[in-house]
Amino acid sequence: MSRKNAYRESCVRADAARAQLMASADAAKARVAPARLKQDLKDKISNAALDGVARVAVQVQQRPVAFGAATGAFALFLARRPLAALFRRLYVRFTYPTPDISETDDG
Repeated sequence: MSRKNAYRESCVRADAARAQLMASADAAKARVAPARLKQDLKDKISNAALDGVARVAVQVQQRPVAFGAATGAFALFLARRPLAALFRRLYVRFTYPTPDISETDDG
């Protein structure tokens, strides 16, 4: 009878191990599901963005002059072509004044 009991116990353990394996496989399958991975990525990106915004806000509060200077430099960098065109037009206008010729054709 001890062999029958040992066999039954091993069958029970095998069934338990199989059930545990299936549960682990289902959990792994759920973890790598595309929808879950997409949601995890969205959560990580939003958390990183919020952390970055909070960090920048703290830095701006600590160094407002430096932030203003950096923002101004960036704005000048973005507007460099229109500003250069403006200064070229002003240079030409002040260097070669022509009061008798109008800028428009209609006089």
